Amino acid sequence: MLFSFFFLLFTSLQPPKSSPLDDGFIYLTPVEIQQYGLSYVDSIFIDRDRLLTLMKQLEGKVYKAPINARMTEKGIIPEKNGFTLDRRKFQEEFFKHYYRNLQTKLNVPVRPIFPKVNQGLLREISERQLGSYSTYYKPSNKERSHNIVLAAKAIDNTVVFPGETFSFNETVGERTKERGYKRAPVIVKGELEEDIGGGICQVSSTLFNAADIHGIQMIERYTHSRKVPYVPPGRDATVSWWGPDFVFRNMFNEPILIRARAKDGIMSVAVYTSETAEYFSGKQ
Repeated sequence: MLFSFFFLLFTSLQPPKSSPLDDGFIYLTPVEIQQYGLSYVDSIFIDRDRLLTLMKQLEGKVYKAPINARMTEKGIIPEKNGFTLDRRKFQEEFFKHYYRNLQTKLNVPVRPIFPKVNQGLLREISERQLGSYSTYYKPSNKERSHNIVLAAKAIDNTVVFPGETFSFNETVGERTKERGYKRAPVIVKGELEEDIGGGICQVSSTLFNAADIHGIQMIERYTHSRKVPYVPPGRDATVSWWGPDFVFRNMFNEPILIRARAKDGIMSVAVYTSETAEYFSGKQ
């Protein structure tokens, strides 16, 4: 696969600037290509640092992240490959043209990046339910409900591979106004206050109760400083971007799948794996 970029390369020692075109090449004149030679020795030697800068620029232009397969109510949405610059092939192409010292155009080769989760894996690890839990919230509290829905979407379809840890904060990300979160009540030192992202602790607490099963090791969990109404005492998992996190490790020999949904006042989480998954200690 080829991607197009036209590089305006100057005869100074500064790295080239770039702008995209649609033909899958970069163009180098003899003067421009010689700027990649070491200035203090014979030009048969290539300046690797300068070439690396060029490749990083190209990489930034062509990179596309892979997209994992996802489950929806209507079925599975297939995965999509990503791609990045094929550095080995590009260097081979560059070396070949460098020594010709002619007006030339270089292919910009890319290689695929395969997603970690494809349709086959997703089907396999959705066969057996390990645990599930539901809590309830008031849809009439628009801001809090909105935050719960956002956080539930963030953890939905998360796949945790054997031995890997799940971090609620890392998965959901920072709760900010720019990311769509709203001000709603939160518990701070035993008192109710309003802050961005209020309500998401109901999502983390629901997840904790669904995942608190044999085969999933709890690494980090904290309770609120006062009782919360949506789970029994001691069964909550408070989270804060600059504070507590909820973290667990998958101790099965196969991946686990987290499904989460918040709708019509019901926050639900279920954890799945394959029919053949077994608990393992992680020790050899």
